[in-house]
Amino acid sequence: MDTAAEAQLHGLKILHLVRHAQGTHNVAAEENRDELMSHDLLDAPLSCLGRQQVCDLRKDVHERGLFQRIELVITSPMTRTLQTAVGVFGRKNLANELDDEQSTLDIDKTQSAISSTLNCIPILAVELCREKLGVQPCNKRRSISNYKSLFQAVDFSLIESEDDNLWTADYRESNEEVAARGIKFLKWLWTRKEREIAVVSHGIFLQQTLMALGAKSYTPMPNDLLQRFRNCELRSISMSVTIVDEGMMGLDSVLMGKHCARVVYRVQLLNGAVKENDSEMENNKCPTVLSC
Repeated sequence: MDTAAEAQLHGLKILHLVRHAQGTHNVAAEENRDELMSHDLLDAPLSCLGRQQVCDLRKDVHERGLFQRIELVITSPMTRTLQTAVGVFGRKNLANELDDEQSTLDIDKTQSAISSTLNCIPILAVELCREKLGVQPCNKRRSISNYKSLFQAVDFSLIESEDDNLWTADYRESNEEVAARGIKFLKWLWTRKEREIAVVSHGIFLQQTLMALGAKSYTPMPNDLLQRFRNCELRSISMSVTIVDEGMMGLDSVLMGKHCARVVYRVQLLNGAVKENDSEMENNKCPTVLSC
C-alpha cells in the first residue's frame, strides 16, 4: 500500500444515515404485503406524507447546522431516495409550494435545476447502497437517462449501466448478501476525501450494514443504532480508523509495503447536533473491524 493509500486509512468520518421518506410502496404494504409484488409500484415514488417528512427533516437539518457541515450527499439511485436527497439537502425546498400529487416529480426536476446553478452540497448516486435487490418491482430502478432528466443536480457518473442490470425477477438477495454489499460500500466510502457525508438509502440496507459492523465489534454497538430506521429518520455516527501492530487482537490484516498491519474501525452513535470539537466522540466508543 502506497503512502497516499495509507493516509486514507487514518482519521475520522461523520456519516449522517437517512432512510428515504415514506414511499407509495410503504403505504401499500401496510395494508397488504403482497402488494409489494405489484408492477404498479415499480420504482415507487414518495407518498404525500413522504413529501411532508422531507420538509420536516430538511428543517431539522438546517436547525442542527448540518447543512453547513456536510460535504457530500450519497444517494441510492431510486426515485424515492433521489427525491429525499434533493428535497432534504438541495438549496431550495419547493415541496410545500405545490400541493397536487401530480407535481411530485415536477418538484424534483425544478428543485434540481435550481440546485445545479447554486453552490450546493454535491449529490452523488451510488448503486452499492440500493435496497435489497430482486423480485419486488418497487426496488427495480428506471433508466439513468430518465433520472438525469428529473434530477439535474445529481451526479450519476458512477452508475455503470443505463438500465438496471442488478435487479432480477426470480432471485432476491439474502440479508447476508446485503450486509456484504454494505461493508463493501463502507470500504469505498472510506476512500473518499470528504470528512462529513450524508447517505440516503433504504431500511433493509442500512440495518443490515450496521448489524454487519456490530457483528465485528469488540464491544456491543448501541441497540438504538441497530434497530430498523423509520421513514425519513436520520442517525449520525462517527467512524474512526487506526492502523495498529500486526499482533494486536488477531484482527484482519492488510498488506502495507512489505509488512502486515491491522485496520481497526471505531463506530459510535452521535446524539443531537454534531459539535465542532466532536466531544461526544470521546464517550462510548465502539471498535469495529472491517477486513480490507
